Amino acid sequence: MIVVVAGVAGSGKSTIGSLLARELGWEFEDGDDLHSAANIAKMKAGHPLTDEDRRPWLGAVAAWIDQHAAAGRSGVIACSALKRSYRDQLLDGRPELRMIFLEVIGRETLVARMKGRHGHFFRPALLDSQLAAVEPPIPAERVIVVDDDNPPADVVREIIRRLGLQRRS
Repeated sequence: MIVVVAGVAGSGKSTIGSLLARELGWEFEDGDDLHSAANIAKMKAGHPLTDEDRRPWLGAVAAWIDQHAAAGRSGVIACSALKRSYRDQLLDGRPELRMIFLEVIGRETLVARMKGRHGHFFRPALLDSQLAAVEPPIPAERVIVVDDDNPPADVVREIIRRLGLQRRS
């Protein structure tokens, strides 16, 4: 199984994703690390990415998923997957993939979380562009929505429960 942990900036994708991977004994990849240098420079300069900017990045995320699936390895990858079309692109033809969407919490909490992280290229000023672009999952999607307004360990326990998995011993 491969799990995508999705949500807007500051929702806890990397924190929850890495903790989930550790609890399961799986590999973790932060999808932010798969952005091109041009995308990173654009975000550092305070400019939001367009769908065209995101296309190769989503391809890199999909390639990571496909490599792990082909090798029979489980893993967790953090990826914003803000729009339904992005989620559909990642989920299409990948029955081994499960997607967790960390429910958007209050903007103030998101900003506070973002200000608390250091060295990340995504600036809090770009948050509004993500909040404007996000299309929350609908019930017909193959996506599990999880409230991320709880301590990370509790969120991870809920994800493991909802996926029907067991923590490693």
